[in-house]
Amino acid sequence: MPDLITIPGIPELWNITQGDSRIKIAILDGAADLDRACFRGAKITQFKPYWAEDIELNDEYYHYLKLSTDFNQAQKAKKEQDPDHDKEEAKKEREEFFKDFPEDIQRRIDLSSHATHISSTILGQHGSPVPGIAPNCTAINIPISFAGDDFISFVNLTHAINEALKAEVNIIHIAACHPTQSGMAQDIFARAVKQCQDSNILIVAPGGNDKGECWCIPSILPDVLTVGAMRDDGQPFKFSNYGGDYQDKGVMANGENILGANPGTDVPVREKGTSCAAPIVTGISALLMSLQLQRGEKPNAEKIRQAILKSAIPCDPQEVEEPERCLLGKFNIPGAYQLLTGEKLTTINLSGEKASSRLGLEVSGISEGITASAASKRVYVLGTIGYDFGSEARRDSFKQLMPAVQIDGTTIPANPYDARQLVNYLAENPSEHKSLIWTIKQELNPIYAIEVKGGFAADVYEMLQLMLAGQEEAENSDNFIERVSIPGQLTDETIKLFSGQEIPVITINNIRGMYGWKISGVVDAALQTFSEEMADANEIQMRKSLSSFLKRVYFDLQNLGQTAKDRALNFAATNAFQAASTFAKAIATGMELDTIEVEKSPFCRVNSDCWDIKLKFFDPDRGLRAKKVYLFTIDVSYLIPVTLGEVRSWSVPK
Repeated sequence: MPDLITIPGIPELWNITQGDSRIKIAILDGAADLDRACFRGAKITQFKPYWAEDIELNDEYYHYLKLSTDFNQAQKAKKEQDPDHDKEEAKKEREEFFKDFPEDIQRRIDLSSHATHISSTILGQHGSPVPGIAPNCTAINIPISFAGDDFISFVNLTHAINEALKAEVNIIHIAACHPTQSGMAQDIFARAVKQCQDSNILIVAPGGNDKGECWCIPSILPDVLTVGAMRDDGQPFKFSNYGGDYQDKGVMANGENILGANPGTDVPVREKGTSCAAPIVTGISALLMSLQLQRGEKPNAEKIRQAILKSAIPCDPQEVEEPERCLLGKFNIPGAYQLLTGEKLTTINLSGEKASSRLGLEVSGISEGITASAASKRVYVLGTIGYDFGSEARRDSFKQLMPAVQIDGTTIPANPYDARQLVNYLAENPSEHKSLIWTIKQELNPIYAIEVKGGFAADVYEMLQLMLAGQEEAENSDNFIERVSIPGQLTDETIKLFSGQEIPVITINNIRGMYGWKISGVVDAALQTFSEEMADANEIQMRKSLSSFLKRVYFDLQNLGQTAKDRALNFAATNAFQAASTFAKAIATGMELDTIEVEKSPFCRVNSDCWDIKLKFFDPDRGLRAKKVYLFTIDVSYLIPVTLGEVRSWSVPK
């Protein structure tokens, strides 16, 4: 990437804002060299950590720093003269050169180089050797470590993030990447991260350069904005980590040939990696927060995170060999701006050799478009089970293979559209399950196709068959199924049905969370469970109100079950027992259900995504009586949601 200004959206944003000094960024990295020319005039300070000790920056240190700088410049010149210079040979040359460096000095130089480069990408002053993205914002560099081997220590990281919280920053850029297989951080650090997020602080972190399906802490933690690296040609780097939760919480940014400052010299260098891509996202986030201030709004970290994620442009499988490496997609600055403001970002015509660093630029009348990625890859949807054949040929193959039926002594050809006949055929021929297109329907309309994967495929198919059979039972039967819940993972694929309609595909790999029920049965079970709470309640009214609640979720509040909010609401209807205890308490005092609200919970356990279901009740006979609010919390961080804690209640004015 020749210059940051060539990234679509950056010059356009610079024409609106180059940052606001009220937006404060904490850069958690090594100790940046703030004496460099790019930081002159920048509002950046450095915190002296009490948990780490610096080495003495004496003549010996500066001697080795100069040797390091001279070597790097010589290697750069050699590469420019011989672009095909063998990488392994260059690696051996570097190892040979640095083998005699004192270990603590080498580590100090490495950490300082990393921090100086990143800080300049974010805060470098325009007109300097390294123009940064948000030059007018404020920053504090908090060294995680100076020269020790504890750069990824959870203790150090926790100290650093707590200092950022005390400094009342808006954004925390964490350069550390602690490899993990479980995705779990030490509790003390995870809590510190969660506390920052609860305080309206955006946390940005690189996804790591471990060359595969690997993850890092803190980037794997919930609501941390993960950044992967792509090459100048738009292809994801093979070393950029992907997989797991990265797939729905991360974006790819430019990570090749990124210009940045280097300690001990004002000659900039170009580096690559996720550590070079992440500061671009941090800098743009700071500009977007500055824009919020400019529009008279308060900086909103979550709103910006969601705008960046939802506007990401998915990689085209025709252009990218392994599109899953692209996480949610490519960083889309104009798209994020449009989602945040509701307006299109006007394109700037960059005429001439280079645009002025002060951006006296010509504005054209062209507007950038926006491609939004899916709101969530997890799905928890309510509906009914259906099936489709996709084509006449597939339908006719079932018709020929299914046995004829006897009706009043007359032999009738098989009808594959008769669900009872099909269920009987599948029971005898389970291998035929995968020849059907299984669907989830709402109000008779297919909304998803189901793709079954994994070692438990046979169990999932059997469950789908049983659900379909239950839907064909008489309504007064104990086996009648009125609604089903299906947890799954949304793919980027669609499938065409026999009618010509195209619907998205979700995958299921086990039967956990797949339930089928009828409303009356759920009500019976809920009332039986909470018989003690019902002592003073009217059972008839209780049945009526609980049934009404379930039907409102199924019909009035019907949704696709993709967003965290909708998955929480759908699970509340599935797990009606918690709602039943609420109704028992309210109805015992003569109240009826008024409204159902779902809000992001301000309180949550570590590594969770919690939502509050608020049920408001009113007294139909006493209009002036205060309304009663009952609240219970649902965690949707996992594929199958779970309820947390006890029901809480309070009164609100009429």
